[in-house]
Amino acid sequence: MMDTFAPKDNNLDDNDYHKAVQTLAEQPVNTEDDREFTKEEVGNTIASMNNKAPGTDGITGNIYKQVFNIVPTFITALYNGCLKQGIFPANWKEAKIIPCIKPGREKSTEMTKYRPISLLNYGGKVLEKLIINRINHHISSTGYLNKNQYGFRPQTSSIDAVLALKEYIKDDFRTGEVTILVSLDVESAFNAVWWPAILKSLYDSRCPRNLHNLTRSYFSKRRATLQTNNIKIEAIITRGCPQGSCCGPGMWNIYYNSLLNLNFTHRTKTVAFADDLILAIRGRTVTEAENMANIELTKIAAWARDNKIHFNEQKSKTISISRRKRKERKDVMIYLNSRPLTQVQSLKYLGIILDTKLTFKDHINYITQKCSKLIFALSKSAKVNWGLGHGALKTITI
Repeated sequence: MMDTFAPKDNNLDDNDYHKAVQTLAEQPVNTEDDREFTKEEVGNTIASMNNKAPGTDGITGNIYKQVFNIVPTFITALYNGCLKQGIFPANWKEAKIIPCIKPGREKSTEMTKYRPISLLNYGGKVLEKLIINRINHHISSTGYLNKNQYGFRPQTSSIDAVLALKEYIKDDFRTGEVTILVSLDVESAFNAVWWPAILKSLYDSRCPRNLHNLTRSYFSKRRATLQTNNIKIEAIITRGCPQGSCCGPGMWNIYYNSLLNLNFTHRTKTVAFADDLILAIRGRTVTEAENMANIELTKIAAWARDNKIHFNEQKSKTISISRRKRKERKDVMIYLNSRPLTQVQSLKYLGIILDTKLTFKDHINYITQKCSKLIFALSKSAKVNWGLGHGALKTITI
């Protein structure tokens, strides 16, 4: 069970590239230190956090906020001590695992039906947020992060990602070309993150030395506990970002950035929202687009091997989009790791259903059916003396 919730990094299969990255991740950096945390910065970070379930120390968010209000200088000095020495305290690295069943997977007998939520100590979560806010500011100000990543970034949303994809496909319609979309599914995304790859990216981005050292300490000697009834299981974590952590989303973007920066052809566009990645490959013919898609997936497969992550070939899908009226073959053969991907007639991406002609008819029908079920359920509550009034129901159904 813990092997699923707390996967370990297997060093036995490391190649020369993996060893080189690990060596680089352990090397000291020579960049300048970032400035100390200010009292206002720490106070605003604590105030912005929700009062969620506490970690193993039992300290809730409200308690921590009250403590800061009493001794703000002491709490600020505590975090600046961590930043200066590059040490993430050991008791803030312990996660209490709570398995939550994923929606629609209730009847499954596989362990993958659970999403392992990590309950972390509040003090550590504040330090995580302080770190990732500084790192995000650094990579944004230096332009290090690829613009095709729309997840976990300020002033971007899933709608922006879908619109960018839509505009790219519409250009193909104007030129009469064919577009092949490939939606890639990452297996256990956040749990699969390889720490040395993140540290390498921070090194490449010339991250400030004290932030880099504190991140390296964060990614060391982490522990997880799972308790059911009278049984308590403990495990050492050697990879992955805890689901429920404050820095997990930001660290994922840093980790995934090198994939978006691969040397794709000018006929390929990548659009990512966190781990939801889609490739749009255009071609003058179906065969040309098909060949180019397979070339691009070869690059992605190589990147996955280098970064110790696996794309699920069974859940990854492909779809061919075109409005050309000429008679031509519709089937395409797209491979990932020498395994064929399933070709579909409609593809759901970030909640939007895309069809083979990009008319959005399938999406409209899906939303219509969903609304009809909701209206039918609401109509049952419209009674003479209680529930929704007929006037309100009429307004809803118009």
